[in-house]
Amino acid sequence: MDVFRQLKQFYWPERKLLFTSIFCLTLATALGLVYPNLLRYLIDNVISKKEYGLVPKLSLLVVSVVTLKGILQFLHGLTGGRLGNRVAFHMRNALYKKLQYLSFQYYDQARTGDLMSRLTADLEAIRTFIGFGFAQLLNVALMLVFGMGMLFLINWKLAILTMLTMPFLAFTAIRFEGKIHPAFRLARQSLSSMTTAVQENITGVRTVKSFAREPHEITKFSAHNEDYKSMNMDTANIWAKYFPIMEILANLSVVILLGVGGYMVIENTITLGELVACFSLIWYIIGPMWGLGFQINNFTQTKASGEKILEILHQYMHVKDEPDAIKLESSEVKGHITFEQVTFAYPEKQPALYNFSVDAPAGSVIGFLGSTGSGKSTVISLLMRAYNVKEGKITLDGKDIRSLSAESLRSQIATVFQETFLFSSTIRGNIAYGRKEVTMDDIIRAAKLAKAHDFIMELPDGYETVVGERGLGLSGGQKQRIAIARALLKDPRILILDDATSAVDMETEHEIQAGFGEVMQGRTTLIIAHRISSLKHANEIIVLDQGRIVQRGTHQALLQEEGLYRQTYRIQYADQPPAASASDHAAEANTALNNPASSLERRFAH
Repeated sequence: MDVFRQLKQFYWPERKLLFTSIFCLTLATALGLVYPNLLRYLIDNVISKKEYGLVPKLSLLVVSVVTLKGILQFLHGLTGGRLGNRVAFHMRNALYKKLQYLSFQYYDQARTGDLMSRLTADLEAIRTFIGFGFAQLLNVALMLVFGMGMLFLINWKLAILTMLTMPFLAFTAIRFEGKIHPAFRLARQSLSSMTTAVQENITGVRTVKSFAREPHEITKFSAHNEDYKSMNMDTANIWAKYFPIMEILANLSVVILLGVGGYMVIENTITLGELVACFSLIWYIIGPMWGLGFQINNFTQTKASGEKILEILHQYMHVKDEPDAIKLESSEVKGHITFEQVTFAYPEKQPALYNFSVDAPAGSVIGFLGSTGSGKSTVISLLMRAYNVKEGKITLDGKDIRSLSAESLRSQIATVFQETFLFSSTIRGNIAYGRKEVTMDDIIRAAKLAKAHDFIMELPDGYETVVGERGLGLSGGQKQRIAIARALLKDPRILILDDATSAVDMETEHEIQAGFGEVMQGRTTLIIAHRISSLKHANEIIVLDQGRIVQRGTHQALLQEEGLYRQTYRIQYADQPPAASASDHAAEANTALNNPASSLERRFAH
């Protein structure tokens, strides 16, 4: 019951509905005891004594009882349904809120299919149990207590004999619960794995088809499906093993009742009406016993679902605000960023950054170059507080970013990621995602700076065109330009470009770079790129290798020394004419910093 104790915060505020539902069900259950007593009275006082004039009165009483019981069951269903839906509503909001604020460290290991299973199937199991299952489980106990109490009132000797098999039935039910709970947990895990496999396949269907891996994916899914089938077969075997035993024990009570009770009627120890009433009451008891397995099954499934829900709700938040966190005001932020001897490692991995120190004055442009896994993206993640720094510190305008509220810090940052994500919405909605209030003129201006306006206007509905899931229907370059427009519209103090032009052609890249010349004025800009052409204009270029800074300086200075930067330059410009020497490109870079437009013209002239 510890699971339900921890979930109390969701159903206890709705306790009026809970108690009303239980009260109505209790009264309805108690009214069920009227039928056995009516049978006893009908046989012993009406039929035996031939008092047939009482039949209309008994009929009217039955109709009244049935009507009242129906009303109570209606109220139970109404209040139980509202209770379950309200609890699910509050729980769903709490789960979604928690998922929004969990750090990247959690999502590095979380599986989408597993999370979706918890938000749907597991939540639905809890909704059903809280709304109806709990009351039904309580109803089983009430029926047993009421039924046994009435049996003892009629004839305590017959009641004791009839109840002889009940302890064995209860023991079997407890054993069944102990077996079925782990089985359902394994089945849930298997379903989660299968759901994840399906989700990944649907998301990556283009990759699957391009590599002709459909047979492999079918085989992989079949393995998951086979595992899920095996888990359900194990569960079915447990049911098949225990349910016949429970049914035999339950029906044995009926045999004892009829045998002993019939003998007692012959001996005139009890009346025929009392025996018929006892026979009716024993089914009143056996019915819940037969349904006990279902109720236990429902309870164990809900407990397993509750454990998964609580796992998310109790998940540790690695990145969270301090109680006295500072909220930044946009007007006060200048954008001076410093990394002071930062060392960071992802969980169970080698350090991604070693003794990393960078000073980015407000309004400066800092470039990062390095191979995959060199630590470039880690720098950006730490600045956004996707992860907390392990050693050293990062400051913004002299304030340690760990002392700032994460929301206010990120509101000053706009990021264009290498992997562009667009929502299933209109292009206008995607560009305006980072702003609460924005005009259409602002959206168009941002799109023009990102060189996205022209292709947007060629679409059937222009800015009102609805893009597919994750931006399907647009090319990689088009999605990237929309993402750039989204970042520019946010009007941030800090602009981060994480290989933001990797999916566009060289000509478009130079056009976007020319637009960035205006956008970067007065902002601190961090650029991660594999193309040197995207970094030439930076005030300082940081060259990373395996988490360490191996070179730093301007484009012109780095070309004058042997190292990774110069090697990368030679590879990327290997197809340039001999006249385009390193010194020529260095001079061009110096010109680009002061005049992006003229640099663009020279680039095309080459």
